[in-house]
Amino acid sequence: MIALKTERELEIVAENARLLREILVELAAGVEPGVTTGELDRLAERWIRAAGAAPAFKGYQGYPATLCISLNEEIVHGIPSDRRVIKEGDLVSLDLGLRRAGYYADAAVTVVAGKISPEARALMEATLSALRAAIAAIKIGAHVSDLSYAIESTAQRFGFYPVREFVGHGIGRALHEDPQIPNFGPPGFGPILREGMVLCPEPMIKGDPLPVRILPDGWTAVTGGGSLAAHFEEMVAVTPEGPWVLTDWIGEEIWAKRN
Repeated sequence: MIALKTERELEIVAENARLLREILVELAAGVEPGVTTGELDRLAERWIRAAGAAPAFKGYQGYPATLCISLNEEIVHGIPSDRRVIKEGDLVSLDLGLRRAGYYADAAVTVVAGKISPEARALMEATLSALRAAIAAIKIGAHVSDLSYAIESTAQRFGFYPVREFVGHGIGRALHEDPQIPNFGPPGFGPILREGMVLCPEPMIKGDPLPVRILPDGWTAVTGGGSLAAHFEEMVAVTPEGPWVLTDWIGEEIWAKRN
């Protein structure tokens, strides 16, 4: 069953999305060579709790931290650590969620610490383009797989590959609600989009076609061939006027500020 949000519920979800956006903007500004991923995790938790919210990821299915920080070939679910120092040129994905007033918010951005390489730039542009295409496909009457097709076809056009093992999702009273939104597939399949849905499309794009591997920590997902990966995620409400990006194109803003 796909939960449709009432007008009041959508107001709360939108407020949470704005709060999450503010925190992610500040965290992204702090991604620099010499900073540890543990430092960023503590900042994320401090800012979330100071705003009267709670971390969404900490303790979720046993995850030990507030923030997922994935570097370079890591795709998602990288665990922060004071032993993990960000280096010049690192590709750093920040995935963060919070809970407030009974509802969740979830978004992700990828930034580069210091100078960006041509390879990283191309990957980032492909991933952002895939997210734009997915959001453009969000309209009442469309199918969920229309978003999937938009992501995959855009990634392929840039010469990259979508991650097939992880999906986007709905969000609301639960962190992960139906429908699931794969990053690949043909158009015209799956649930039909209706007013009141809130979706989290999150293209994860990589440079090789090999299956994802999970590291011995049981969480960190890495590319099978050791290629770079990027990850962007926005919260989007389905409305009669089209997609309402509740996180207000945070990935685009951060990309423009840092490049």
